[in-house]
Amino acid sequence: MRGGQSLAEALEGCLAEWSEQTGIAVETWALPATDVPSPVSSGVMTTMREALSNVEKHSRARTVSVAVTVGRSGLRMTISDNGQGFTLTRAGRGIARMRAAFAEIGGSLSVSSVLGEGTTVTGTVPTRR
Repeated sequence: MRGGQSLAEALEGCLAEWSEQTGIAVETWALPATDVPSPVSSGVMTTMREALSNVEKHSRARTVSVAVTVGRSGLRMTISDNGQGFTLTRAGRGIARMRAAFAEIGGSLSVSSVLGEGTTVTGTVPTRR
């Protein structure tokens, strides 16, 4: 992220550039309306880039849907594609990198995939009390 740029602005730029490069449509359902700590922003951006890379390389998706929200309970990120899906036993290094990025910021990440239907990556980072 560039200095002074909010997470929402960084996500918008990343998604627009990726969509233009890949030809895969991006639907943005929600972006955070508030600032989040820099480490959380970095973890979200790292995970987003990895998820988009996986979509481009493996999914054959035509559309990716993204929602990142921040509320009292914390941050929630969801990235879904309408690609070919995969069996989770084949999960590779990309998923491990995404989980590590969220673990580093005190969060957790799950991946669900249905063959022929697509994949959804969901990450949450609880608010620190």
